[in-house]
Amino acid sequence: MANLIEMPKLSDTMTVGALVKWLKKEGDPVKTGDVLAEVETDKATMELESFFDGALLAIFVPEGSQVAIGEPLCAIGRPGEKVSAPPAKAPPASAPVAARAPLVPSPLAPSSPAPTAVSKAPAVPPARAAAGRVKVSPLARKLAAEKGVDPARVAGSGPGGRIVRADIVAAAASGGASGVPYQGAGGVPAASRGPVQDDKLVPVSITRGTIARRLVESKTQIPHYYLDIEVDASPLLELRQQLNAALEKEGVKLSVNDFILKASAEALRRVPAVNCSWEGNAIRHHSSAHVSFAVAIDDGLITPVIRDAHMKTIFAISSEAKALAKKAKDKVLALEEFTGGTFCVTNLGMMGIDRFCAIINPPNAAILAVGAAVRKPVVKDDRIVVGQRMTLTLSGDHRVVDGAVGAAYLAALKDLLEKPALLLI
Repeated sequence: MANLIEMPKLSDTMTVGALVKWLKKEGDPVKTGDVLAEVETDKATMELESFFDGALLAIFVPEGSQVAIGEPLCAIGRPGEKVSAPPAKAPPASAPVAARAPLVPSPLAPSSPAPTAVSKAPAVPPARAAAGRVKVSPLARKLAAEKGVDPARVAGSGPGGRIVRADIVAAAASGGASGVPYQGAGGVPAASRGPVQDDKLVPVSITRGTIARRLVESKTQIPHYYLDIEVDASPLLELRQQLNAALEKEGVKLSVNDFILKASAEALRRVPAVNCSWEGNAIRHHSSAHVSFAVAIDDGLITPVIRDAHMKTIFAISSEAKALAKKAKDKVLALEEFTGGTFCVTNLGMMGIDRFCAIINPPNAAILAVGAAVRKPVVKDDRIVVGQRMTLTLSGDHRVVDGAVGAAYLAALKDLLEKPALLLI
């Protein structure tokens, strides 16, 4: 009798899997452990292995299909044995898409109304007075002359479309002609006359569907609260620069996020009440700081985990984080590399975001949002000086972490980041 290979549960949040590619074809001999196909889950692309010896008698689902957990994928048995596809099981209610739904865009039915396109407002075109003069600040005009930038080709971001210094700096960085030239009456740039993008309906992928479901569950079921703290980033940035310069020949290049990850783990040692999870009628206390960090991928994000971060050096964390981030972008993370985190860090500082609030990644009780290090005037020894400030925002699950505990955690984190040499001990 033929043996069926069913869609396995390859991650803790998986409800369906996408059959990306068959690596064997019908009639091929197979052995236990042979890789039959590649399956994409909500987290990564994984290999589907055979549990039997024999021949691949039949393939029940084509490449590109989304299949519910437990649905039959293929049959393995004696060469020449006849087999028919078993009846499909009902997909789970939580599945974001129907079982065996093809992974191709569905055309809009002729009777269906076209979806309304929603887009951000286009950049303000270069502002001109009635006589055709470009509105530009004196400083921006002087800087434009120095850098060889034509203000008439620059989009202004100031009041009323006025061109300011930042616009000239951005134009110079992109080659001096990043602004869109005016075309015809009314000063409408030619680039703004076409569509924002093609009208189309794109099916939700497994990854995006799972992200949507889990974020809705988190935001509606977890009582979030948010705490901000401003950190003096100058000591951290100075130490980072010194270490990178001294260890450049050894290939060491520490990022700001490496320090944040290490400091987050050490702060959990100082305030372990944050390193907990809500389990309904009990609160789980975790003995190890398994710190995850958000990595943007093509269709959402994933959170690889640095296990036992409290026991690792900043150099080990840096190396591991880089390797995990690459595997995440290539969608080849193993199950144990993105599950089991006890605390999460998400950083948008490298994208110029000063501060933001993050949604908790259950079952964690908290998540840390990291903003950019910003130069700003600060008071030091009763004098106003230029400082480097970074805003950290903690999102806490109030069922587990009270506000005072969250504040104590941020205070510990601030102390570690402002005395970064402690992270090297």
